[in-house]
Amino acid sequence: MRFPVLILVSFVGSIGLAPAASAADCDTATSQAAMNECADKSFDASDAELNTLYKQIEARLKDNRDATKLLVTAQKAWIAFRDAECTFSASGVDGGSAYPMVLSQCQDGVTQNRIKDFKTYLSCQEGDLSCPLPPGN
Repeated sequence: MRFPVLILVSFVGSIGLAPAASAADCDTATSQAAMNECADKSFDASDAELNTLYKQIEARLKDNRDATKLLVTAQKAWIAFRDAECTFSASGVDGGSAYPMVLSQCQDGVTQNRIKDFKTYLSCQEGDLSCPLPPGN
């Protein structure tokens, strides 16, 4: 009876009880689970950066309720777009083990583009009529 127990222990050990992937591991990740985790971590980092920039923009708009309202509306619409776009983009692998990775990679890429937009807003020069933010202090 020991043989079946040994097989069960070996099987349980091979299905994901390994430690989480570190940043260094992400450069050489070969298992789908590790690649999924790495893509998710990258998206989480981008999302955190985006949130920091969003708060900076909100702070610059603190004296302009109308512009703040427009920012909130735009960001909600952008989130809906990002989620819909990435769901569509990843639909070719829906139900597969690569789906989380493909979805996170898309979300990360779209978020990186939004980060660029926010950085542009935050670095506008005084007199730039296309900039929705007042100049920084």
